[in-house]
Parts: sequence; structure tokens; C-alpha cells
Amino acid sequence: MGAYILRRLLLIIPTLLGIMIINFTLVQFVPGGPVEQVIAQIQGQGDAFEGFAGSGQDAGNLQTEEFTGSSGGSKYVGGQGLPPEFIAQLEKEFGFDKPPLERFFTMMGNYLRLDFGESYFRKISVTDLVLEKMPVSITLGLWSTLIAYLISIPLGIRKAVRDGSSFDTWTSGVIIVAYAIPGFLFAIMLLVLFAGGSYWKIFPLRGLTSDNYEQLTMIGKALDYAWHITLPVLASTIAAFATLTLLTKNSFLDEIKKHYVMTARAKGLSENQVLYGHVFRNAMLIVIAGFPAVFIGVFFGGSLIIETIFSLDGLGRLGFEAAVARDYPVIFGTLFIFGLIGLVVGILSDLMYVLVDPRIDFERREG
Repeated sequence: MGAYILRRLLLIIPTLLGIMIINFTLVQFVPGGPVEQVIAQIQGQGDAFEGFAGSGQDAGNLQTEEFTGSSGGSKYVGGQGLPPEFIAQLEKEFGFDKPPLERFFTMMGNYLRLDFGESYFRKISVTDLVLEKMPVSITLGLWSTLIAYLISIPLGIRKAVRDGSSFDTWTSGVIIVAYAIPGFLFAIMLLVLFAGGSYWKIFPLRGLTSDNYEQLTMIGKALDYAWHITLPVLASTIAAFATLTLLTKNSFLDEIKKHYVMTARAKGLSENQVLYGHVFRNAMLIVIAGFPAVFIGVFFGGSLIIETIFSLDGLGRLGFEAAVARDYPVIFGTLFIFGLIGLVVGILSDLMYVLVDPRIDFERREG
């Protein structure tokens, strides 16, 4: 097993490199880069980074007054009429005075030293920016995944055991309805019902903690934290909960119908011994296999809308704002970090396979 884990860890390097190469190459062909963003702001044609801590003009530390009175063509959209000296200095500030290949190798060399650079428009390092936004995404991802598994697995097992009963029928109806409701619509419904929208004001409307959080006791902080995350976590759990429950049920149904279960029952084993001693570890393999996708999906994929609705400043909004503003250090830095996390979670999933069923030997399968 140790050799298998080592090979998987080494495989992370070319996989991550491939991800970065593809995305870096695609970005070179995307119009509206950071230089165009700054030019558009200077020309008064729009501002792609309203609400950011600093403007694109400040990020470049440039004063257009130094270049007024000049004119000339430009390879950038909207850059006609701006002096070439200004464009050249702007390119240098963003690092675009170097060839793409040189910029890529420089970037990857910095990433190997865990130096992810500084945001173009926020004047803060990417690492500090990610760490600043991480608590929100950890809250949504961790609790949503944990709650989904704690509810879905027992419920799915129960539905499999009582397949075709009234309990199975009405719970399936609830699950289908829950799966059909979009996460953002369910979040709005929670706000309307429980956050003072039109009915009860039980939970706060926005934020992760209260203004007086630092003055609270340890127990008070935990309760305040739970009070704030209840609605966002429920909204982000709904889809994963429905999918995981049906996956668990179907997996157990397939195993229950196999011959080894009939043999175990014929030996006089109790239903619980059959279910949890034999069926469980086989049926849970497919559920565990889906863990990385569920975790990464909840952690990153669905956070943007939930964060926006509940006014939470997390990684979802960070990634969206960076993409809109073409803040390349943030885009590539977070892509590298999240890609690495996803690959490591995949390895952890394999380890959970072995934990659930020690008979699995990945080294022998590879051989």
C-alpha cells in the first residue's frame, strides 16, 4: 500500500502541471485581460472591479497625467489614443512584457516555493487572500458534507431494508422534491421563512458571526457560529443529500440480492449481522468512491450562489470576482491550490476504500 500511495503522490505532479498548462494556454486567448480592464477604467468605459479594495489604476501605480497629450495606436481594445509609453509601463507592471512561456515557467517556479504572488487589484498576497476567505468555504463544505453523509447513509440503508414499503415511498417523494429544488431557490425560501423575510426572524440574514463575537464566551461563540451557519449549510446540503441517499439505497439493494447474503442468512445470522457485518462494507464502496466529488462539489462548486445570497465572503465569490477582473495571480493561485486539494482527496478516498474493506489491494490490482 505504501508503494501505491507513493506512486499516486508522484502522479500529482504531472497531473497538476497538465491542469496549469491547459488553463494558462486558454487564458492567453481570452479577451479583456487586466491591461484592458485598467484601460477601460481610465477611459471611463466601465469598471470591472467596483467594490474591490483597490482599483486597477492603483494596482499599476500609474498616473495617466504623466502621459496626457500623446496619441497612438494600441494592440489593446480601447487603448487607441493612449501613449505607447503608458501601455508599455502598464504591461511591465502586470508582467506582460515577457513571453508567455517565460511567464509560465516563472509562475510554476514560484508555486513550487509556495509563492503564489500578489493580487493585481487588491494589493494582498494570494495566500493571505485565500486564508482570509477559507473559513466561509470550510464551514459550508465541511458541515454540508458531514451532515449529508450522517443523514443520507442511515436513511439510504433504511430505505433499502424496507424497499417498497410506505416509508420508502414517502421518503422517496421527499427526496425527489428536494433534488428538484435548485439550491439558490431553497436558500431564498429559507431567508423568506426564517430570516425575517416575511414570516419568522429566527436566524440572521447575513454573515458568519455577530458583531460582538469576540466578547462572547467559548460556548457563546460556538452557539453564535452555529446560529449563523444553519441556513447556508441547509441550502448547500439539499442536493448532495438527495443524491447520496438514493445512491446508498441502490447500492445496498444490489448487495442484499446477492447469493452471499442468502448464505449468511441460512447460517442463522441476525439481520443486523448480515447487514452490517457483510453487506455494509461491500455496499459502501460505491458511496465512498463518490466522496471526493461530493466534497469538492459542495466545497467549491456550489458556494458562489450560496455565499452571495447569505452575504458570505468566501472562496466562491473570490474566484468569481477574480475571473471577472482577470486577476490572474488569484485565478492561477487558487486553481493550483484547489487542484492539489482535489488530487489529495482522491488519494484519501482510496485509503477509505481499504479502511472499509481490507481485502482491497491496490498494489496487486495495478500489478
